[in-house]
Amino acid sequence: MIRDERIPADQLRRIDEEIRSEWPTGDEVDFEEAIAYHESLPDRKRFADVLESADKPLLQPRAGVPRLEDQIDLLEYLHGEGKADLLPTTIDSYTRDNEYEKAQEGLEKARETDEDTLNGFPAVNHGVEGCRELIEAIDAPIEVRHGTPDARLLAAITFAGGFQSFEGGPISYNIPYTKRHGLEETIERWQFVDRLAGAYTERGVRINREPFGPLTGTLVPPSIAIAIMLIEGKLAATQGVRSITLGYGQVGNVVQDVAALNALQKLGDEFLPDEVVVTTVFHEWMGGFPPDEARANGVIGLGGMTAAIAQPDKVITKSPQEFQGVPTKEANAAGLRTTRQVIDMAIEQDIDIDGIEEEQELIERETRCLMDTVLEHDDGDVVQGTLKAFDTGALDVPFAPSDSAKGAVLPARDDDGRVRIFEWGDLAMDDDIKEIHKARLSRRADTEGRDQSFRMVADDVDAISDGKLIGRPQSRSQSTSQGDI
Repeated sequence: MIRDERIPADQLRRIDEEIRSEWPTGDEVDFEEAIAYHESLPDRKRFADVLESADKPLLQPRAGVPRLEDQIDLLEYLHGEGKADLLPTTIDSYTRDNEYEKAQEGLEKARETDEDTLNGFPAVNHGVEGCRELIEAIDAPIEVRHGTPDARLLAAITFAGGFQSFEGGPISYNIPYTKRHGLEETIERWQFVDRLAGAYTERGVRINREPFGPLTGTLVPPSIAIAIMLIEGKLAATQGVRSITLGYGQVGNVVQDVAALNALQKLGDEFLPDEVVVTTVFHEWMGGFPPDEARANGVIGLGGMTAAIAQPDKVITKSPQEFQGVPTKEANAAGLRTTRQVIDMAIEQDIDIDGIEEEQELIERETRCLMDTVLEHDDGDVVQGTLKAFDTGALDVPFAPSDSAKGAVLPARDDDGRVRIFEWGDLAMDDDIKEIHKARLSRRADTEGRDQSFRMVADDVDAISDGKLIGRPQSRSQSTSQGDI
């Protein structure tokens, strides 16, 4: 039975040797030599140190292309023209599925055709040498961003290659991403990733770990996202990670987003061990974007304003071409500059918005309900508590493709546009909190002249892409004549 216990050194070595045999570039990994390589890097490339010492939110885009020289050019452009503080290397889908042979075929085709035949950078195929060439070419810290349920080989190669930050976790890269892997399996595999990061940390190379906060990216109630961040943070800390960046995805209501980011930092400091440095990252809107670039810039600007008020340590930016899919490098850089402009103008102002403290208190109460149900199992063992909570639906994520989540929770916005829970399933929450959500959704229903129903949920999912926040019917008469489902 898997438990929240540190992997012993002999077991770590055995697993390391096993997973490195899965692809030829695994032979390039030498832990002792990798430690020496990291020690040779200048301070400005040490991810954790740069992030933790910042005096205002640092900006980081998403970006990944298959060829090494193109990835270098792309990151140089985003650093120079976009003024990105931190840079990404987004990994391709084949690597995320551990299909390294297909990734190799895509990489070779990209080299032959000069076309982006993969949707990211196949770091495993480039190997330690290729990763180091990238690290050395860019004068800023770089993070591995991906979406991999089994990221063990990717971690071994990229850590040895000089990367000092690694996104993801056993829940956040399972529940929103896959039906193929059970939660127990991904927790066990990510224990290796975290233990390897911890082994580097113990040798003086602090690997920053960043659980993926937005989850399904679709109206995720803040307390659910925060609880999962705390769980993944605690699991990483057990394995020796000492720099943890907890994530949160924008829902679009400024009061609720600021309150959630405040709660995330406060609860992270409370629930994670004292020796862990807790930072936060704010993801600009992860749902559907308006097709019109001017309106899309409005969504980005709202994210910048939220970040200026809440002041997370890092912001993951979006581009005005989100509706189209992968943006051009010019559009990606424009999203960075838009966000920076808003933050730089607003951060100097003393912006005081009513309702943040009240909303933060509610979010913290909800999060504690969820954490209590996890920690009450097996003498507080986080692994067993998490497995049982998801199995019973006491912890759940809306719109999740994974079979490891019930997916019974349905969110909808209240009359102010804050995300509330319309259908609770078996989510572990106090009755008085449920009544608060019900009352606030009822107020919206009264405003719109319709019953609380799934139609609200469906309308809200598409609202921002349609150019608004709340999915209100066009008129009271229209909503009543069409009926609710």
